[in-house]
Amino acid sequence: MPADIKPTVVIATGDPGGIGPEISMKAALDAGVRALCRPVLVGDPDVMARHAKACGIGAEVRVVDRIPEAQAANGALTLLACRSSEEISFSQTSAANGRASLASASAAIKAAMSGAAGAVVAAPQNQTSIALAGIEFDGYPSFVARETGLGRDDVYLMLCFGDVKIVHCTLHVSVREAIGLITRARVGHVIATADRMLKRLGVAAPRIHVGGLNPHAGESGLFGREEIEIIKPAIDDAAKAGINVSGPFGADTMFHREDCDAFIVMLHDQGHITAKLLARNATAGLAIGSPILFSSVAHGSGHDIVGKGVADPTAMIEAISRLARANHSQASV
Repeated sequence: MPADIKPTVVIATGDPGGIGPEISMKAALDAGVRALCRPVLVGDPDVMARHAKACGIGAEVRVVDRIPEAQAANGALTLLACRSSEEISFSQTSAANGRASLASASAAIKAAMSGAAGAVVAAPQNQTSIALAGIEFDGYPSFVARETGLGRDDVYLMLCFGDVKIVHCTLHVSVREAIGLITRARVGHVIATADRMLKRLGVAAPRIHVGGLNPHAGESGLFGREEIEIIKPAIDDAAKAGINVSGPFGADTMFHREDCDAFIVMLHDQGHITAKLLARNATAGLAIGSPILFSSVAHGSGHDIVGKGVADPTAMIEAISRLARANHSQASV
């Protein structure tokens, strides 16, 4: 991609009853974001207008029905229309909100799959609303997998904040089910996927650390044998394939290490607790393993502050900026 051409990043505006539309508009108006890419919002025009009015966002909104129609907007917001025929309620959970949230994400993914956009960033959804809509959903990674024609277990979550990246082997399942999912093949797959994504993000020679499942990474078998029988063999397989990977390390101490580019954890809370303590409301979630660049934010839909104009767009800005840079460096190769 020529240096003077900015990539298009489509922004799925998330749960329409939450703060997603507000932080999406704020992020799309951010000067740093506009210096890196052409942001295009995806959502219902009427809903977006209601949020803008409530939050005091006075920018002009230019509504388009196709990405190619989106022109560089001097101070204006560009909105790819994804219209809902249902009533959308603010600060509430509802089936209509759940359907609208995923319709926006689906339209954004289709734009990226078609080549009309270089990356997708999604505002927070609300899983209760999605469940009320009767839609199977356990997080954006499996949704991206389904929308791009992959198996639900082929896409993983990478939490990103600052220079820290945390990849999850399992995500939104019970701990009992997660333990069953942790196999030598799956651990090996997530290591290889993380290595490829780091290179896609511009890390020439990635260094990866893998955490254990049990306390103290099993303490040489005293607290469990998953590290000995599953995780360490998968690490050895990846190392033989040329990946710079080490472990398993105790998940309670691994994050003190500074000599790596990404950490891999076995369970949801091993990564999320760390991220939310170290980078509250500033963590982005990157879906890795799919054919498109897709990121989301790791905070909630904020129903308690909808329409107040106080929602913090920091995580959205970071997510958009990260993917804009990745898209540009990838296209320049």
